[in-house]
Amino acid sequence: MRTYGTERSDRVTVFTPRLGRLLSEHRGADVFRLEADTVGVAGPGLIDAVLRSRPANAAERPTFKPLQGRPISRPESSAVMRAVSLDVRAALEKPDGKGGPAADLSGEWPRVAHLYLRDLVFGSDPMRLRVLVDRKLEWTPKLTWTVIAAGAALPGCPGAGAPVSRLAGLAAAAAGYGDRRYAMGLYRRAAAPVCFTVSTLVANALWLGSPFEDHIPNRHILYESMRLLPPSWNLLRVASPEFAALDDRIGAGDDVLLLPLLSHRDPRLWDAPDAFRPERWAALDADDQPGYLPFGHANERCWGRHMVMPLAERLLDLVREQGLAVSPEQKSAEVPLAGLLGVSRVSVVRR
Repeated sequence: MRTYGTERSDRVTVFTPRLGRLLSEHRGADVFRLEADTVGVAGPGLIDAVLRSRPANAAERPTFKPLQGRPISRPESSAVMRAVSLDVRAALEKPDGKGGPAADLSGEWPRVAHLYLRDLVFGSDPMRLRVLVDRKLEWTPKLTWTVIAAGAALPGCPGAGAPVSRLAGLAAAAAGYGDRRYAMGLYRRAAAPVCFTVSTLVANALWLGSPFEDHIPNRHILYESMRLLPPSWNLLRVASPEFAALDDRIGAGDDVLLLPLLSHRDPRLWDAPDAFRPERWAALDADDQPGYLPFGHANERCWGRHMVMPLAERLLDLVREQGLAVSPEQKSAEVPLAGLLGVSRVSVVRR
């Protein structure tokens, strides 16, 4: 593991070796070779050009890429997005999260926050579906599909008008084992990222900057957290003739790995690039800042963006109201190599 500072004397962020090498060897470079058939791109101009040159294909769409060999149609993906959006909106309208006293959010993050969000948004769903949001299913795809297969084989499902999430309602409409299995896989694809992303994003914010000064807005805290630990630290685009035409360092057969991990810390773009300074966002536009892509490119923003930010601000409100911060006894946190970049096992306590 390698350390990489954020200008804090009391906490050390420890990156897994691959991420540490990228930061130490390639930060500030526009284009560099990673493997025989893969080029890394971190320059903001070329990142923008690559993402504008063609839309993402079906295999490059993280949530709606083919599921068990079955393509996900645009009407189907639109129905799923609308269902989850309505579920999140309904959750945000709850006055205290779960109809009772506000949950105690102290403990090990992001696990504590993940469970809170699961219950907030999907708590009314049957166990066979709620278990698909569990963080432990990230261990292996085989475990995920074993749980899905078992759930799809169980008899019974919520009837019409049952008090479940809209996303669960879509899954309940599936008839037959094969369709139920597919619907449960899609439920996992759509529901889990909401809880994973929001809990990780706020855990990152706590680690990087808590306790927060009262005058700093939640949104600026989150923007800065996503700069230092971007939710999508890389975007893969498979080899395409459009890319080779943009830069002669990209071969016709090269896959392209776009790296917000590096552009978000590029010293050419940011003052004090390793410092957690949320106040910088008072003068910056997150939608038009070169090299800043926490939710992807302007042409293809992540479909969950408008759900993640309100939920994260809601969660951060609770954190600040409860006077929570990282335990002063914890001096380091690890950032493992994963699709969603975040610190693990952060001890959060009341100040």
